[in-house]
Amino acid sequence: MRIMGIDPGIATIGFGVLDSEKTKHRLLNCGVITTPAHTSLSDRLEQIYDDMISLLDLFKPDAVSIEELFFNTNITTGIAVAHGRGVILLSCRKQGVKVYEYTPLQVKQAVCGYGRAEKRQVMDMVKRLCQLPAPPKPDDAADAVALALCHARSATSLLYKGDQETCSTI
Repeated sequence: MRIMGIDPGIATIGFGVLDSEKTKHRLLNCGVITTPAHTSLSDRLEQIYDDMISLLDLFKPDAVSIEELFFNTNITTGIAVAHGRGVILLSCRKQGVKVYEYTPLQVKQAVCGYGRAEKRQVMDMVKRLCQLPAPPKPDDAADAVALALCHARSATSLLYKGDQETCSTI
């Protein structure tokens, strides 16, 4: 199964693509989509859409794993990220790729075995599970790889819901 993980954003969007078969995971590529500062929101959204379509066409994933939004204190930033996330979801829909959504807690649980794991623990497990010499850089790309691993591990779980629209590790 080819899985693309997406760490949504508006200025920096992480992506990671891996091939996964049972417990073996091979990282194909990872990186970030960036949009220039001081650019209108509509221009940024258009760039995200175009870049996502290009990535989906290039890698042809079987599934996309994306982080659910988590609002902490800055609602303005959260709203901008929500716009970017919406465009990402639309691009996947237009390309006919199923999307699976996971909370940060679910990602940490699937990758580290502990839902309250620290970021460095997640990065270390990404490195180990993908047999890499170092964690992917930048952090947004590593987060996206963790999202792809989360789906890979959840899809082999007895709790996986097959062709339904959602998948859960709980």
